[in-house]
Formats: sequence, structure tokens, C-alpha cells
Amino acid sequence: MSTLVVCLDRGGDLATATEPPVVGYEAVESLVTEFGVEDPEDSRVNCLLEGLRVVQRLEDDGEEATVAVVSAGPDAVGLDRTVARQTDELLETYDPDSAIVVTDSAEDQRLVPIIESRVTVDAVDRVVVRQARDIESTYYLLKQFLADEELRETVLVPVGAALLALPILLVVLNSVTMTVGAIAAAVGLLLLYKGLGIDEYVANVPRQVHNALYSGQVSLVTYVVAAGLGLIGIFVGALGVSATASDAEVILAMRFGFDSVPWLTAAALAASTGRLLDELIRHEGVRSAYLNLPFGVVAVGLVVRGVTGYFLERAAVFASVTISSFDLGPIVVEGFTLSPSARLAMFLLAGIFVSLVGVRFAAYVSGAGVEEELANEGQP
Repeated sequence: MSTLVVCLDRGGDLATATEPPVVGYEAVESLVTEFGVEDPEDSRVNCLLEGLRVVQRLEDDGEEATVAVVSAGPDAVGLDRTVARQTDELLETYDPDSAIVVTDSAEDQRLVPIIESRVTVDAVDRVVVRQARDIESTYYLLKQFLADEELRETVLVPVGAALLALPILLVVLNSVTMTVGAIAAAVGLLLLYKGLGIDEYVANVPRQVHNALYSGQVSLVTYVVAAGLGLIGIFVGALGVSATASDAEVILAMRFGFDSVPWLTAAALAASTGRLLDELIRHEGVRSAYLNLPFGVVAVGLVVRGVTGYFLERAAVFASVTISSFDLGPIVVEGFTLSPSARLAMFLLAGIFVSLVGVRFAAYVSGAGVEEELANEGQP
């Protein structure tokens, strides 16, 4: 069995010493001496020495081995064709059964497929000088990073924009603290934007809107209604805050929640109802999660309304609820005043009741759907 040991030289500097390919143990050994004396720091000297070592090891194992140096000049256009031509000459002359390729860099490894297309390659032996291993690995890692377009856009663009914004903000704001804070906030928002996948969601929004318009989805209309109700809720909450005679942040937040939660609940209810109707139309059935959602939205709205109202009553923003006496024939109810705790308990119980009704309703509908499906499967 004969093996051809090929030492690759992509740079072409070895080609200036003698006409490639250089074949034979003595010829390569002479090339090592000649080239090593000229530039002992070049890693290709180690590549040639590794080729000689591989030949010695193969011959010690009783195999027939021939070492050759394939070198091409720096011209990128004819580089691959030159290596292919030299490889064809070696195969025609020595007719090896297989080959072992020795390289000293990732650049040389790009020529390996040319040799693999012509002869069986048993192994690729890459030589890395111990002192330069970490440096070379870092270099090629950085090179691959810069070659990746997505990574460049994710990392280099924000860093470059931050460096450009730094002197501008320093001039405009005239404050190092505000400048650093603004840049940190912008970079943080960008990282969250990419890390949470918001960019992918935003990219899919036009397609989803297009599909919704042409497929007649009910949810498209209900989402618009929900957005309008949400804006009304925020506006009403802001009006409530402005009318509150208190500077306490907690009280202002509670007032905003108390006034806006009915509208926000209505918005969420509209959106969830539209999604529920879409599921019913598309699949002629619906999962229990979609059935639970409207009830859950109402239950959460009741709980938030009760909790915020409790705090506002305790802070004397609102007066306690008073029920006037009324007469229903045989039933006479005396007037009474609800305490904040009683009012809170009523809202909490109402929220729990609505939530339980939703769970029960979803279970009933899902069970009826399963029974109908089983009945249809049992029919011949």
C-alpha cells in the first residue's frame, strides 16, 4: 500500500525556492533547511518537518510513503487550478492508494477538497506551533465572527452607533452622566429587542396582518377594538390621576388602575373573544385554554378593581359605598354602609366565582366535543 503525504502551501513562498511540486524525502529536507535558514519563524517550516515525520512513521510501519510539497502563488484566480494540476502530476507519476494532507493553517485547509476529489484522503494533519496556538485560534475565531453578517449586525452595529452617539450627546447634553445613561439605556433596549425575539415578531406582523385581511379573521377587527379600548383606558386612568388630590405615588398608581381597569378588561375581553371565534370558525372546535381566557380576563379585572378600590378607600380618596334602604314587598332591606374590607371581599369572591364558572364551562364544552367525536367514530 502506497501513501502520498502532501504538504500544502497556500501562500506560494515555497514556490520561489524551487519549482513545485517538490517530491522526495531528501528534496523536502533540503527545502526545510533552505527555507528555514531564510525565515526560521515561519510556521511552514514546521509543516514540512511534520510531513517528514509522517513519512518516517509510515515507513516504520512497513508502508510505502512519498512526501511532496504542493505550492501555489498568491494569485487567487489560478490558485486552485495550480494545486489541482500539481496533484494530478503526482497521482499520474506515483499512483498512490491514499493520501495524508499536512497543513499549518485554516487557509491551507481550504485546498483539501481539491485533493479529496482526486484521491482518497485518510487524514488531515494540521500543525500549530505551541506558542502561537491561542493567538492563532483567537485570530481565526475573530475572522469567522467578522465574516458572519448576522453577528456583525447584532454586535458591531450597536457598538459603532454608541461610539458615534457618544461625542454628539456630550456636546448636546453637556453631561457625562446623562450621556452614559442614555447610551446604556439604548444599548439595553436593543439587547432586549434582540434577546426576547421582538425583532422576529415585528418582522412577522405585516405577513400576519396580510393573512388576516385576506382570510377574513374576526380577531383582526377585535384587536383594533381592543387597541381603541386600551387607549381609552389609559386616557381615563390619566384623568383620574390628575384629579386625585394626593402626591403619594402608590395612591396615584392605585387611582390609575382603578379608573383604567374596566376599559383595559374590556379590551382584553374583546381580543380574547375574537381569537375564540377564529378558533371556532377555523377548527370547528376550540381548546379549553381559549374558552378559559375570557372568564380569566374578567376575573382578573374584578380582583384588580377591588384591590385598588380598597386602598383608595383606606386613603380617603373615595367615600365608603352606602346602600340605601329599599322595600321589595315582603322583603325590606335597611340601609347600610360597606366597609373597605367587605367591598374587597365582594370583588375577590366575584373574581373567584367567574374563574370557576370559566373552568367549568370549558370542561363542559370540551367534554361534549369529545363525546360527539367518539359518537361519530362509532358510527359505521
